[in-house]
Amino acid sequence: MTFGEQPAYLRVAGDLRKKIVDGSLPPHTRLPSQARIREEYGVSDTVALEARKVLMAEGLVEGRSGSGTYVRERPVPRRVARSGYRPDSGATPFRQEQADASVHGTWESRSRQVEASGAIAERLSLQPGDRVMCTNYVYREGGEAMMLSTSWEPLAVTGRTPVMLPEEGPLGGMGVVERMAAIDVIVDNVTEEVGARPGLAEELLALGGVPGHVVLVIQRTFYASGRPVETADVVVPADRYRIAYHLPVK
Repeated sequence: MTFGEQPAYLRVAGDLRKKIVDGSLPPHTRLPSQARIREEYGVSDTVALEARKVLMAEGLVEGRSGSGTYVRERPVPRRVARSGYRPDSGATPFRQEQADASVHGTWESRSRQVEASGAIAERLSLQPGDRVMCTNYVYREGGEAMMLSTSWEPLAVTGRTPVMLPEEGPLGGMGVVERMAAIDVIVDNVTEEVGARPGLAEELLALGGVPGHVVLVIQRTFYASGRPVETADVVVPADRYRIAYHLPVK
């Protein structure tokens, strides 16, 4: 292979990808068999198999047991809004994540006390093993799971207060800023880092993805006078959603 030349399996995958994108192979169409790919492109069985694997890893096709490999329906990406503006009234966690008063979603949550791992302790300026409240959320839009979030709050801040459980008590579901203000902790800064990675098996199971699908991960941390008071990982399927930021101009 000369310098700059693609391996054969990538060239085959690229041509099949183009046909999927331009509609020559529309959704629910059966992908050419391994034998057909071998004959049409003049490649070996190994190359044909690897090309199919590439398309499957990209989420463009899916295998159906006993039937073959088919082109997947390509979802139209929807928007998950992130905003520096806050509504006048207290926001639920789902509304806070969406920052869109027109969104009507549901969510499920579960809170438990755990010991902070090394990574979470670093994000919260704690010692590994310090106790934190960990809350897992599954957010749904129209019944479809569209976002996961795992939040950690230091019990040194919220322990034995009315806001110790994010979804219970008088301020349950009101969001981090409002809950912290109720115990005289004034949140004055928030940071978010956005990255992408292959989804974990349990994440893809919850979000309806297939192995190899990429997820967007928003690592968010709220601060009060420089002290981290909450950190969270928000996970969104990259093929179905886009993250849109709306930031105030100062």
